[in-house]
Amino acid sequence: MSDNHAKFIGIWRLVSFDAEDQESGVRRPYLGDAPPSGYMMLSAEGRIMVLVVGGLREPGQTVEKRAALFRTMLSYTGVYRFEGNKFITSVDVSWNESWTGTDQVRFYTLDGDRLDIVSAWMPNPIHPERIVRGVLSWERVK
Repeated sequence: MSDNHAKFIGIWRLVSFDAEDQESGVRRPYLGDAPPSGYMMLSAEGRIMVLVVGGLREPGQTVEKRAALFRTMLSYTGVYRFEGNKFITSVDVSWNESWTGTDQVRFYTLDGDRLDIVSAWMPNPIHPERIVRGVLSWERVK
């Protein structure tokens, strides 16, 4: 791992998460109007773990509520690498089986303890008929 990439190692707290619709260009909060929460952990060995959930979630005591919980989260782990301004994760376990075994491409900018990430355009994991990209901001946990 290069010295440049060593500054990414650690724990990052989610600050914001929007989805930008490719067709309309409109940006909306991705997991509902309430602020989401989540963490991303990057190890020196090259492993990433991400868990993000929407705000205002309720316990899943019924089939419908459990489905709502699934629709308001994302989680995956894998091995990450850098290629120029791309941050690529080879996903080996995911909340959404369509991501398992894929490379998830992100573009990043790092400014001190703030990390901004924009995904490549892709089908929305919850609404696959829409093409979106995620726009996320993270801050380093101290």
